[in-house]
Parts: sequence; structure tokens; C-alpha cells
Amino acid sequence: MRLSAAALLASFTWLAAAPLAAAELTIPPIQYHQRTLPNGLQVLSVENHASPNVAVQMWYHVGSKDDPQGRSGFAHLFEHLMFKSTRHMHAEQFDRLTEDVGGANNASTGDDVTNYFEVVPSNHLQTLLWAEAERLSNLNVDEANFKSERAVVEEEYRQSVLADPYGKLFNAIDPSSYTVHPYKRPTIGSIEDLEAASLQNVIAFHNTFYRPDNATLIVAGDFDPKQLDGWVDRYFGGIAKPAAPIPQVTAQEPARKKNLRYTVASDTAPLPAVAITWLIPPASDSADSIALKVAAALLSQGDSSRLYQSLVYRHQVAQQAGADADGRVGPGLFTAYAILASGHRPAEAEKLLHEEIIWLATQPIPVAELDKVKTQLLTGELKQRQTAQGLAFALGQASLVDGNPERVNTDLVALQKVTERDIHRAMQKYITGAHSATIDYLPQAGRTAPAADMGAAK
Repeated sequence: MRLSAAALLASFTWLAAAPLAAAELTIPPIQYHQRTLPNGLQVLSVENHASPNVAVQMWYHVGSKDDPQGRSGFAHLFEHLMFKSTRHMHAEQFDRLTEDVGGANNASTGDDVTNYFEVVPSNHLQTLLWAEAERLSNLNVDEANFKSERAVVEEEYRQSVLADPYGKLFNAIDPSSYTVHPYKRPTIGSIEDLEAASLQNVIAFHNTFYRPDNATLIVAGDFDPKQLDGWVDRYFGGIAKPAAPIPQVTAQEPARKKNLRYTVASDTAPLPAVAITWLIPPASDSADSIALKVAAALLSQGDSSRLYQSLVYRHQVAQQAGADADGRVGPGLFTAYAILASGHRPAEAEKLLHEEIIWLATQPIPVAELDKVKTQLLTGELKQRQTAQGLAFALGQASLVDGNPERVNTDLVALQKVTERDIHRAMQKYITGAHSATIDYLPQAGRTAPAADMGAAK
């Protein structure tokens, strides 16, 4: 069939007006090397000579989900203890081995992992490998170190949870979202649990989880691969693998059978807030977890995001709004929240949050908006990988949380392929088609609220 000139003109006009999807970017894969020592230590390395620096990271497969019952905060406490003395190092000597040569060091504790990371000029790599092996095998876990670092962690709790006007809100998200899984214990722990701990508890925790077959060493940057393998064998190869098995979390979080609601009171918050959570699949479910990350970015990334435009700009019921898809080794959380503007109540923000989420889950998503958000996420990932430290972090996240080091490459390809249909499918399955848990966060002037003041679910 031949088209008329008018029809041809109309078709060309439509094509010119139709938004075009962004072209997929071909990204060279990260060429990493993987091996496992006889004692079970996993070693991942990425050779990159862009700068004369090297990142050394030790990821232990232990997080707050592994805290003993009634001893929340143990994994976090141990993050601090690992910087104390060993048989052959003084306390805080890591600062001297890194900062004094122009490098840096730090650590963090999460739900599933605890990681220790350093970056130094590459000619100090051997020293850092020795030091990491030393504190794995010869840490001094004594009464003095235990008490001093427990006090530090307790002060951290006071500052980040009790003193922060909205610290209690975010600290209540995990306890209100999980009923069975130990993710319900906040990573930072509690002062009561830390005070109830003994030195013997701490030594047992160290012996149970800090072992070569429960750790991943990641080295990225300027190094010689053969030399690295030799140093790793020399310093880590002789550390014995304990005979006892590593305890594993086997709890299965049940699907919610109804919507839950909690109330948290605050003496310090000047304005109310609200948070809503939904259970989502583990990060190893790459198709849905990546689609949900894109959905969260559509809702909350930047001033042009949907939640900001609705709650903050148009309706002016909130001063801040956000969303996050938190992928974990076990069941994760999708969270939406708002901190209210003066004169408004949580119910107003809750209604708007649900409206925007339902709209995203059911209505067409403009191609330009979807492409913009995917480009922002992709740019953030690529920017991180410009440094040795960022490369190591990306590889650690892929291996220990996402479940496969190859995800460091395949996720960037999958991110670019996320479609409107993918977002609708994931949102309808896990968010709009599932039950939620809602926290109303209410100022209560003149009242002294306990640290875990969370009303019963309704």
C-alpha cells in the first residue's frame, strides 16, 4: 500500500515529536581475578594502573543480622575493636600505616557485612596486607579495649539516634518492618544490650565469625598480580580455618498478612514525619532488585523527582521526602518517607506517598524521565569506579550482597535495559500488591521517651 503525501508528512511529524530512548552504552567490563586459599579466604583483585595507589579491603561475612540474641550492636562493636591492638601492633596503628603515608582508612557495619578499607600509595601494599592478616589472627580482645570501644559505640548511638531529631524514626524502620528475621535488630544496637554484654560474649563472637573462611580480601589498583599472590599466600595462607561451622541465619520472614501501623514518639523532633515500608526480594534477584532501584530513583532522586514535586513543591505538606530500595542478602526493604512541613500531619503525606507510588506502578512513564534517571544511576556507578577504592567497593557489593562478583559487570547492562514494563511488574508485585508497615512519628514535647518507644502494630 502506498501512502499519500499527507500521510507520509504526518508520520514524519509523529516520529520527530516522539521521544527516543537513550542509546545503550557499551561499558568495558571490570577484569577481576578470583581465587580461594585452602583455608577458605576468598581473594578478589582488580589491576588498574591509572594512579599509583592501591585499595585494600577486608569484607567479613558478618553483620547485625548475626548479633547474638539480646546483644544487638555486636557486629558494630567489633568494627571498632578491630582498630585496637594486636600481638604485633599498637592500638590505632592503622592510622599510622595509612594516614602517615598520605592514605586513609575506615570501616563500616551493615546488616550482612562488616568491611574494613584502606587506600595507600602502592608501595605500601605489602605492609597493609600484613596488617590486615595480623588483626584477623592476633587481635587483642581484652577488658580495656572492650570497655573503651563499647563507650564509643554507645556515644555514637546517643548522637545518631537520640540527639538527631529524626534518628528514632529511621532507627525504628527495621524493628517495625520485620517480625522474624534478625534484620529487625538495628545495626547500631542499643545501650541496654551493649551494657549487658561481657568480655566472654565478645571473645566468642570474634572466634565465631572472624575467620578466613568467612572473609573476602579485595585489592584494587596499582599492583603486580604475581607479587600480590605471593604476599597474600605469605600473610594469610598460614591462618588456620576453625573446625566449627559458621552459624548461618535460616529465619524466613513471612509475607505480611495485613497492613501494620506503629507510632513512635519524639521529644526532639520539631515536626511530625511518616515512613512506609514494603518487603522486597533479596538483592540476588537481579531483575526485580534493579527495577525497584530505578523505581526508587524515579520517586526521589533530585528536586525534579516525583515525591519532591508532589509533596514539597505542589502540595507543600513536606519539607523532605524520599524513597529507597534497600537490597540485602535476605529480604530487603522498599521505604518511602516524608518529614512534614509546619501545620501538616502524617496522614496528609501518607496519602500523597501512596498516590505517587500507585501512579508510578500503573501509569505510563515518560521515556525522557526514565532515561534521565537510568543515566543518573549509571553515571553514579561509573564515577565511583574511577578510583581504586570505588572499584573495590563495587566488587565487594556484587560479591557479598548481590551474590556473584560478576554482577559488577552484568548489573550495568541490566540497568540500561530496565523498561516501564519492568518497573510496573516489580512495583505491582512487591509494593502496590503487598501489605505495608507504616510508622507515624509524632513530636511529644515534655515527655521523656525510652530509646525504643514504638507503639504496637495496629
